[in-house]
Amino acid sequence: MARPDLLAALKQRPLLCDGAMGTQLIAAGLQPGQCGELWNIEQADIVESIHRRYRSAGCQLLTTNTFGATRPNLERHGLVPQLVQLNMSAVQNARLAAGSEGYVLADIGPFGGFLEPVGDATEADVLALFIEQAQALAQADAFIIETMSDPVEMALAIRAVRKVSSLPIIATYAFSKSPTVFRTMMGTPAADAITAAIDAGADVVGANCGTGLDLPDYVRLAGDLVAAARGTPVILQPNAGAPKHEGGKLIYDALPQQMAAIVPELCSAGLKIIGGCCGTTPDHLAAMAKAMS
Repeated sequence: MARPDLLAALKQRPLLCDGAMGTQLIAAGLQPGQCGELWNIEQADIVESIHRRYRSAGCQLLTTNTFGATRPNLERHGLVPQLVQLNMSAVQNARLAAGSEGYVLADIGPFGGFLEPVGDATEADVLALFIEQAQALAQADAFIIETMSDPVEMALAIRAVRKVSSLPIIATYAFSKSPTVFRTMMGTPAADAITAAIDAGADVVGANCGTGLDLPDYVRLAGDLVAAARGTPVILQPNAGAPKHEGGKLIYDALPQQMAAIVPELCSAGLKIIGGCCGTTPDHLAAMAKAMS
């Protein structure tokens, strides 16, 4: 029997997304200031092996190594001429690991600046650069637009994908705590951010990453997201706990069993996709997979 498309699969049972790619690239030798997306070509075997470890851990959804593969981000490394190749190679690397039963999510991150009037980027320019990346990623099974803080930028990325593809779109923000509600870096309450993504055409909405959130915070955030989504499937990808500063670095030290311990609560909240973000490893996701089974 043919594998169902992603949205049909989510109606059957919750699915597990993978964890941090950056954490794994650094562990494999990526140096500060280097472009991790270049490894899609120059170290494709390593990128594919990271995907395979997540797949072996039980992850049905594998995210391409393209978070920073838009034109402005690649300009900093002199890699704009390789933009299409970097993105297409990333899909191929994930596809080899996903197999016939897994799903490849084409990853689009923030463009790296601010829209007018806060910054100098126009909506037309940002739309064009997201279209450029989306076209190069169109052979994936779905898109994930992640770590957004501005609902306007999120809407532009969703519009860009819709101009080149009919694939499902997952839209996730990064949130932090305020005294009353979770908010994006731009100050948008979670409920408003989720509504904006749905109105723009997202098929799945939610959160990845967070500033200063501990694991109980992510459980509370899950409930808020499901309530705000009003029936739209919800995804949550927590960090491995709240980060700590040690030796000039951010350390995420939640253990795999600690991440697994919140999975039943996340499922009870109504999440359709659970995964990991900063600091999470295949070991974390393997423990989470067992908790979902």
